[in-house]
Amino acid sequence: MSIMPDRWIKRMAIEKRMIEPFADKQHRKNIISYGVSSYGYDARIADEFKIFTDIDNAIVDPKNFSSNSFVSRKTDVCIIPPNSFALAHTIEYFRIPRDILVVCLGKSTYARCGIIVNVTPLEPEWEGQVTIEISNTTPLPAKIYANEGICQFLFFQGNEPCEISYADKQGKYMKQMGVSAPRL
Repeated sequence: MSIMPDRWIKRMAIEKRMIEPFADKQHRKNIISYGVSSYGYDARIADEFKIFTDIDNAIVDPKNFSSNSFVSRKTDVCIIPPNSFALAHTIEYFRIPRDILVVCLGKSTYARCGIIVNVTPLEPEWEGQVTIEISNTTPLPAKIYANEGICQFLFFQGNEPCEISYADKQGKYMKQMGVSAPRL
């Protein structure tokens, strides 16, 4: 397995529509950066957030998820309460090739502020907007800026295509748009 460089990411984004919309260079002036990087792609967070709250004393249950667990906001700046988290989604839509595994990592700018993006894989032949979980590990409110970088995706190519892809097993999060809550 090998990690894929920027020129491969650019080629796949154009030829296979792997990332749409695609930023073919790093954008970073007065913003948290996004776009293609040396060995990855920094994705942007959209302006739709689901912030977890205890307002209705809801219980977070991945087998029986209730929308009472969060409040929805459409905003350019999301404030995540102390020791809480929010769900959001990437602006970019991804189409992952059959021989590629993608790993999502948080950006160091946010991590240095105690804001953590959950590590998550994008499996071979998965496609959609990525739902991102953003944790505020601090005792203070934290800001997240919509339309700016939130995480980096690293692309790993296997020595051969996988036997069973996400599309083959008809994964439950296939072609998701917007924020997708947990499903069983």
